[in-house]
Amino acid sequence: MSKLQRKYIATRPSPLSQTRELSSRRWAYHKPVRARSTVGTIFRRLIFGALTFVALVLLGGLGYKLFVTNQTASLIYAYDNPRLPHNHVALVFGAGLRPDGGPSPILYDRIATAADLYKSKRVDKLLMTGDNGEEDYNEVEVMRKAAVELGVADHDIVLDYAGFNTWDSCYRAREVFSLEEATLVTQRFHLPRALHACNYLHVASVGVIADRQPYDTSANELREFPALISSGLRILINDQPRFLGPHVDIDAVQER
Repeated sequence: MSKLQRKYIATRPSPLSQTRELSSRRWAYHKPVRARSTVGTIFRRLIFGALTFVALVLLGGLGYKLFVTNQTASLIYAYDNPRLPHNHVALVFGAGLRPDGGPSPILYDRIATAADLYKSKRVDKLLMTGDNGEEDYNEVEVMRKAAVELGVADHDIVLDYAGFNTWDSCYRAREVFSLEEATLVTQRFHLPRALHACNYLHVASVGVIADRQPYDTSANELREFPALISSGLRILINDQPRFLGPHVDIDAVQER
């Protein structure tokens, strides 16, 4: 009877000298591990937290923008749309002046569109809201003169000298001029934010597109995102404009 054969044969381990020659990486695992710096750990966590916060803000902002766009889509009209409802007042937003003091192309289109609404009896009054924060910069007066040249009666134009931004203009339209409804006149890129602000402030509004000529609005559209976030924050805290002032009767002749 044959002897049982061993299935496994044990081998002697390599001599220490040979093992060391196999690879330097074999011995890397035996090096002592340094303790992490507390300052470094805190710094990494701060960076991670900041990046997470920024990502959440961006995602929240994009969601808010989508909400506002969908909420206001049905309130936007072309100036010649027969379904455009009649409102007593058109709220015309400022948009900057040229270096020579005239209205910028974007601003001129807003004025011209408002003038067409007035002449077609879609509105009865024009409330020009813009920046007059400095003595040598009177945006609303330039708007008034341009509207008069386009056929609007001067006594049907009311000026809001402290409409420094969209939120202030809508807030003052309600608190200073007692508007309960309005037709907002501005470019398409600006209408969702303007409509959202005014309607939130209980000025029931529709918007009219004032894009009448080609111009580059890429910078304006890029600015709309942070401006919308800012507007949302002002809604959250019910922020009031810096200037309010006494009540103004929209139907009274305004002193110039």
